[in-house]
Amino acid sequence: MTLFRLDASIRVDGSASREIADIVEQEWLAARPGDPVERRHLGVDVLPATAWAAAVSAGMTPPEARTAEQADGLALAKVLMDELLAADAILFAVPLYNYGVSQHFKTYIDLVCADPRSAGTQFLAGKPAVLATVRGGAYAAGTPREGWDHSTPYLRRIIGDSWGADLTVVEREFTLVGVNPALDAFADQAAEMHAGALESAREAGRALGALPALA
Repeated sequence: MTLFRLDASIRVDGSASREIADIVEQEWLAARPGDPVERRHLGVDVLPATAWAAAVSAGMTPPEARTAEQADGLALAKVLMDELLAADAILFAVPLYNYGVSQHFKTYIDLVCADPRSAGTQFLAGKPAVLATVRGGAYAAGTPREGWDHSTPYLRRIIGDSWGADLTVVEREFTLVGVNPALDAFADQAAEMHAGALESAREAGRALGALPALA
């Protein structure tokens, strides 16, 4: 079985979303030693911002009339889709940035949706996926920033509802506690959230590792 892992953090060292995803991956490998893990790091290997428009316009242009840029955009969309379809399980690590979806991951979503195989289908129907997502502040019900997280609900809709994956979400809040002095009063609460997220990551990784291969 193959695990496809995608990271969208702009950081490599010290990334909170990467910490969670590392645990999920470790549990997967503990259950399936030697099984391959395919990787893509959007925060490091950034997708070109113009590729989506090129891919979309290519889809409305006869093949013989496509420009080189259009052909390249559509080819990139195909590569991204192929990675998802080839995997038995998927791990996304996507932080909240400025109350919304990482620009790198939004570009990725748009390109995947530009592949003709995405049209009108839940192309990941039933495929297990874990979303590891983190937020610097607190956005739960009753907090001052309730409703300001415009990333997690959107990602649930895209990955779970639109693409059809069997989605598990592992979340951690207050990652800026210890970084931003204004949040020092929440140190105990943040530590509890951190510990809970790591345990949820272990559970999600064990669940992925226990799954049978897809037919």
